[in-house]
Amino acid sequence: MKVLVPVKRVIDYNVKVRVKPDQTGVDLANVKMSMNPFCEIAVEEAVRLKEKGVATEVVIVSIGPQQAQETIRTALAMGGDRGILITTDADPEPLAVAKLLAAMVAEEAPQLVLMGKQAIDGDNNAVGQMLSALLGWPQATYASAIEVSGATAKVTREVDGGLQTLDVDLPAVVTADLRLNEPRYASLPNIMKAKKKEIAQKAVADYGVDVAPRLKVVKVAEPAKRSAGVKLESAADLVSKLKTAGVL
Repeated sequence: MKVLVPVKRVIDYNVKVRVKPDQTGVDLANVKMSMNPFCEIAVEEAVRLKEKGVATEVVIVSIGPQQAQETIRTALAMGGDRGILITTDADPEPLAVAKLLAAMVAEEAPQLVLMGKQAIDGDNNAVGQMLSALLGWPQATYASAIEVSGATAKVTREVDGGLQTLDVDLPAVVTADLRLNEPRYASLPNIMKAKKKEIAQKAVADYGVDVAPRLKVVKVAEPAKRSAGVKLESAADLVSKLKTAGVL
């Protein structure tokens, strides 16, 4: 079984995001970039499926600038077999990404697309669902556990009311949630091996997909600063404050 894992290059989650002075977007100059954490979880799960003998090949795909090769190399060092980079300097919207991935699926013919539920930059949480609709495949989102048996995947997903278990026929699209697994650290030998693994270069034009934006960003601004809290000496003081504020 071939597993296709899309990954995205984003600002590292430890970095404090800065807004450009003209408020046209986020400042990416001299900022540490890394793999989207949910994508990293998806890569880990795909590699675990391979280690169990369920998957035979794990293909990593990314859409972005040339620097996204570093993100693919990280996934290859974790255990991916080969990578594909669709180069673009634009930041495609979710529908454009889903269309490109659908074209990639038609080319690669995987039995499972395993991806992060969302990217921490746009927080759209839309590509997996859109890709499923475009392909006409079953989908299972917010996966916290995955078991593949034959032509079926049993996916436990987190919902507001608790846990829901689905049986989906393969091929399918599954999106990974936070508690699916704990991604491994790539060892130095695997990092060195990853440098020799293949990364095919593609262009958006190769797939005939229109990635022109449908949305216009009017303004990007930092959230309002929170005022400092007040330290109270006793529970009685807290009750008094709450009464004054009209809470009690």
